[in-house]
Amino acid sequence: MPLATIHLVALSPSTSLPSYLHTLHTSIPRSKILTTSKVVRWIITPTTIDAQRLLNPKSPWMLLIIILGTDPLPKSLTSEVLLDHWTTVAGIPSRLTADFARTNDQLLHPRPEAIPTLTGSLDKPRVGTTSQTLELSPGLLEWATSFRKTRAGSSPLSMLNLLAFKQGLKPSYLKYGAAFAESIGKRRGGVAKLVGNIVDADEKGGEGGKGGKWDEFALASYPSVLHFVDMLAGEDYQGVNLKYRVPALEDTLILCTSEIEVEDVLEAEGKGGKAKL
Repeated sequence: MPLATIHLVALSPSTSLPSYLHTLHTSIPRSKILTTSKVVRWIITPTTIDAQRLLNPKSPWMLLIIILGTDPLPKSLTSEVLLDHWTTVAGIPSRLTADFARTNDQLLHPRPEAIPTLTGSLDKPRVGTTSQTLELSPGLLEWATSFRKTRAGSSPLSMLNLLAFKQGLKPSYLKYGAAFAESIGKRRGGVAKLVGNIVDADEKGGEGGKGGKWDEFALASYPSVLHFVDMLAGEDYQGVNLKYRVPALEDTLILCTSEIEVEDVLEAEGKGGKAKL
């Protein structure tokens, strides 16, 4: 099972996003970079595991980068150009990494007929008190309504999930995962495009090891922010989420990111056109 390193980076004030992306793509082979996406917003914040590190960076997290292997980032991507850097390592099944560039490109640039229509959940949404349980809170709905009007909000989004399971309750989460893949997520275009087990620092032999006691990670794709909140607003989704997912988790986080925003920066700078990130 190939290992990959998950990086969150916060750029220094003197480092521009275009220059950092240019250095990234000239320092590391494109074939090793699975994804590069711009951090948009926390959906769920961690409560115990790595909470201080993740929620209080020296500067806001700018990029999520997932790279095959466990080699540390070269100094050109860390020394003086970053204010903060968090990493962890995951083992990802080779069936997902082998042809990921093509698969991901299809998700980021879908044919119009491949984008599912909204289910109508947002016409009469099921609203909860907090998005921490992956319910549609008033604040999340207000943000999504505004964000949908942006280029990133109307384009595919990638949600980083980190998961820690309560003792003996992973089978409950697996029931949720099966329902997500077969029905409640699938009907909104939701796809877990990368999944893997978090690897302890002393097992991987590379940089990082700041993942605490996280068990698994997933990178889920949605056609737009409206598809994501349409899912959260649905009684069908919450019937499964609140029964199987929420009780199974000791801690979790979801971070919304946009690979399209990175592509737009690269296109504007003339560095690679429609990049296969």
